[in-house]
Amino acid sequence: MRLTQQTNYAVRALMYCAVNNDKPSKVADIAASFDMSETHLFKIMKVLVDANLIKTIRGRNGGVMLARPASEITVGEVVRAAEESFLLAECFDSGRKDCPLILSCGFNGLLHEALEAFMDVLDTKTIADLAEDRMSMRDLLKIETGQPMAATN
Repeated sequence: MRLTQQTNYAVRALMYCAVNNDKPSKVADIAASFDMSETHLFKIMKVLVDANLIKTIRGRNGGVMLARPASEITVGEVVRAAEESFLLAECFDSGRKDCPLILSCGFNGLLHEALEAFMDVLDTKTIADLAEDRMSMRDLLKIETGQPMAATN
């Protein structure tokens, strides 16, 4: 299984916001930190806003911030929001019925079980867990410390 670039960027953007939780993050700064397209990141932000993971703040000092504490956002929740499909094989697609084993296939059931286990593991970690080394991450992402940082959520 391979996660999409959208999911990868969604997790990174949330990690950025988690380590920069003392002020709104600019989409341009997030994109520059990860060398990604701002246009693509804006599309991802829409997905994150719709999933109540990010909130937008309008105005000159606006940007994006986590909608909830980082400790309440699981990696599994982000993956579910960002991924468009979890089809591990053609037979996961309910519209496809070309395989004669579709109704009694042990492989299909095994893949469903593996996907569930994968998601269960992702649900054990939060964005706060991924952003635990906050000071080091701020340095690596070149986030300036302009004011005292709020406590990590």
